[in-house]
Amino acid sequence: MSARMHFDEQLEQLNSDLLYMGSLIERALKGAAIALSGNDRRKATRVIESDDLINRMERDIETLCLRLLLQQQPVARDLRIISAALKMITDMERIGDQAGDICEIVLDAADVGRTLTLGDNDKLLALADATTVMVNGAIDAFVEHNEDYAREVIAKDSQINALFAAVRSELIELIRKDEDASELAIDRLMVAKYFERIGDHAQNIAEWVEYSLTGYYKGELLA
Repeated sequence: MSARMHFDEQLEQLNSDLLYMGSLIERALKGAAIALSGNDRRKATRVIESDDLINRMERDIETLCLRLLLQQQPVARDLRIISAALKMITDMERIGDQAGDICEIVLDAADVGRTLTLGDNDKLLALADATTVMVNGAIDAFVEHNEDYAREVIAKDSQINALFAAVRSELIELIRKDEDASELAIDRLMVAKYFERIGDHAQNIAEWVEYSLTGYYKGELLA
């Protein structure tokens, strides 16, 4: 087998590993939303436990990328793919962490009898839905090697920020008016902040997908 054929096989492995890690974070985020919507302790626990596999995938992909960089001499486009992968897995891992953080809040609230269901807070539900759409879109952009999908995800970040600001204002007003509701409001504010951060990571993934396809990162030519 030629060196190039072996390199191409390793690039295929990298692509497969990234797809698998992407499916894991999509599943974790969906699980967090289910746990939150139904105050589902079992689902929350499963999401938290899945973080070990996400972390292991990050380490495995990082090792593969470094092997490709050190043992091969990638051309410009290959180098962009490998560099983007190294950046993307960091954001993917953080999405997994933050899905787990949301589930930790669900469990902590359940321990003291508080219910964090999304259904009675339209703005928080909209934020959770919009964030999930962003993450799914970022993964789709990578799977399809689609620059337009990536740009659509990037454009959605302003919507996430606006929804988070609306949720924050609503919850701060609730705390001001009703001290008895303050602990529940603070829990929901923390959940909203995690969703907002997940949106930021989805945007980052989309930007690195765009870079891998075009050589441009945030409008600047890097390769």
